[in-house]
Amino acid sequence: MLGKAVGDVDGIIFPQLLGDAFRYVNLLKKINLPLLITTSDFGAVNMWDWEIVTFLKSAGLNVFAPYNLELTKKICTSLALKRDMKKTKFLVFQDNPGVGMQAEIFKRFYWWEERSERLMREKFGVKLVKKSFKRLAARAKKIPDKLAAAESKKWGIPTEGVSERALNSAYKIYLAVKEEIEKDPAIKGAGINCLNESFHSDTTPCLAWSILYEEKGLVWACEADTMSLMTKYIINKSIDADIIMSNVYPFLMGMAALKHERIEKFPEVDEPENHLLIAHCGYFGLTPRCMAEEWTLKEKVLAIVDKNATVIDARLPSGDVTITKLHPDMDRLLAAPGKLSGYVQYPGSDCRNGGIIKVEDGYRMMELFFSHHSCIAVGNKAEELKFMARVFDLEIVK
Repeated sequence: MLGKAVGDVDGIIFPQLLGDAFRYVNLLKKINLPLLITTSDFGAVNMWDWEIVTFLKSAGLNVFAPYNLELTKKICTSLALKRDMKKTKFLVFQDNPGVGMQAEIFKRFYWWEERSERLMREKFGVKLVKKSFKRLAARAKKIPDKLAAAESKKWGIPTEGVSERALNSAYKIYLAVKEEIEKDPAIKGAGINCLNESFHSDTTPCLAWSILYEEKGLVWACEADTMSLMTKYIINKSIDADIIMSNVYPFLMGMAALKHERIEKFPEVDEPENHLLIAHCGYFGLTPRCMAEEWTLKEKVLAIVDKNATVIDARLPSGDVTITKLHPDMDRLLAAPGKLSGYVQYPGSDCRNGGIIKVEDGYRMMELFFSHHSCIAVGNKAEELKFMARVFDLEIVK
């Protein structure tokens, strides 16, 4: 009954509305929870109720009026995730972040800051657990080769130019991380400071993240970037989007971008001002095999990692994508639709296979990037992100 106390719930669904809603708005306000209006026969809002919805919104109520069943489901999933995240943990392996390899770059990153960790906990309820990468790598090296070989046989992944030793090392770090993850079922995301402190390990965790996502749904972050991890986690788990992270190099950046990737020029395209090159660790970006249309484990590219390390060369399907990222204040979410038009190769560079994305307004994007690490979701997810963002009290930046 309106006016009665509401129990421990995440929202209220109205499968029917009446004109009485105009007169009982003060009782509706007392609920103080999201209201889902699903008054049609199809699990979505009925057009006859747009006037009531508009009235309730103008009165300050948090009203959702999804116009199809899939949006209704994703709002419900987001509400469930918001509750679950209050007991969720992210695990990162690092020892002295910002001090190791390429310190002049890594010391600048926000995700090492206590403020970032505190806001993540306050905003989403997620607790960050930190463990030693050095100890993890040492433990991985002690895993017998026969166990690694057994895992290799089990997964049967495609490789190119990867030695038996390098492949064993990749599976050993997977087994070591898996052991840590399984100690605590609350751990839903993970990352390793794999570049900045690469001297701790004879390999990279790329294969581990691919397998653990397929096997356990574990969301990962390259370089232990917890801002990217949080972005990917809420989007992947709320709207079920395939999503990765990578470096973004706008063509407008010119040599500042090209020098880092050791390439001489961007590819020839129409409207270069509206194009982005996407590349990370030599290839497009760490992509689980289940998301990719092409996928191969290859020997490392970057000089910053051990010569025994490996990296994934993968391609997401061409077509619509959404570039997205949480703002450092964790009160805004970028949602920029684009088109992944194809891939470009620069042999001998740090971009052996990069992606090309076209956005509507490259100049506007230059003002909006929150980080060199951006997240790329498959498909145009801007509308779904709009509904999801409201559940988490995030402003959408288009």
